[in-house]
Amino acid sequence: MLSRDEILRIFSQTGAMLTGHFLLTSGRHSDRYFQCARVLQYPRHAELLCHEMARQWQDEVKTVDTVIGPALGGILVSYEVARALGARNIFAERENGVMTLRRGFNLSPQEKVLVVEDVVTTGGSVREVIDLVRRAGAQVVGASALVDRSNGTVDLGVPFRALLTVPAVSYSPEECPLCRQGIPAVKPGSRDLSDAGGTPRG
Repeated sequence: MLSRDEILRIFSQTGAMLTGHFLLTSGRHSDRYFQCARVLQYPRHAELLCHEMARQWQDEVKTVDTVIGPALGGILVSYEVARALGARNIFAERENGVMTLRRGFNLSPQEKVLVVEDVVTTGGSVREVIDLVRRAGAQVVGASALVDRSNGTVDLGVPFRALLTVPAVSYSPEECPLCRQGIPAVKPGSRDLSDAGGTPRG
């Protein structure tokens, strides 16, 4: 079982905790961003962290048939969690702005599904995947994330577990102090974060 300090050490060592001025998926701005791709580029870290995510459910949920995550952030996480649980793995992706199943993926009625993501802030993408699973008639047993940026306040309507919970420090664009300072906002993944004030936070 990994301690919080051990998890933080892994994120720090891989440069996955960044500081700067970031535009989040929710549209809000923040001075901190967790770039989980920097952790997941190392298979040994991905396996270790996702095994811990899976362990959180093994005692509570006897059976997980399928693990699903939203593209892109949830793809590797869902794969590794599914591997640890001995379950099937699929992912959802947007088509014309709507989360959907493609590539021949499908869900069966009464199939027990765990929804996973890399980082949850407002939980919007996870809720969309939960709705997708329910529309298919499958049963959502819970949701899980590597990082919960809501500090435990997000409500997904299903049991939720996160490996790491951190305070949510974010601002609307109108209230953002970084914008007032004239610091350009960067959408993570759109460019090299090291050129935009994004530095490892250790």
